[in-house]
Amino acid sequence: MSTVRTYRELRRLDSFEERFEYLSLKGVVGESTFGFDRWVNQKFYASSEWKRIRDVVIVRDEGCDLGVRGWEIHGELLVHHMNPVSRLEITHGDPSIFDPDFLITTTHATHNAIHYGDARLLRRGPVERKPGDTKLW
Repeated sequence: MSTVRTYRELRRLDSFEERFEYLSLKGVVGESTFGFDRWVNQKFYASSEWKRIRDVVIVRDEGCDLGVRGWEIHGELLVHHMNPVSRLEITHGDPSIFDPDFLITTTHATHNAIHYGDARLLRRGPVERKPGDTKLW
């Protein structure tokens, strides 16, 4: 895909669903990303530079899934590269891999749904309550 995704564009989309569709990569489960070079991205994600920018992005997104208010993350969260990162970008220190305009806060489920294009993995928004919906049977 040749489209570069940015936070500037993403924030123009109000709903969680629109943001998910914008970010969806429609990938394939099991498709190799780093293969035998997995150590490269593991070292990158353990770096102090990554941890610093990760914190900046989480604060900017107010700890919300895809930065959407009302979609607060109450467990583990990830900071997702909106544009897939290559081994070369990491090993050559491409500054774009630390640019907040290319990063967004997600849950693990949302992150997987973005990569594999499966909206069934997404958590559902708040359900509107109706009279009698608290009955057990």
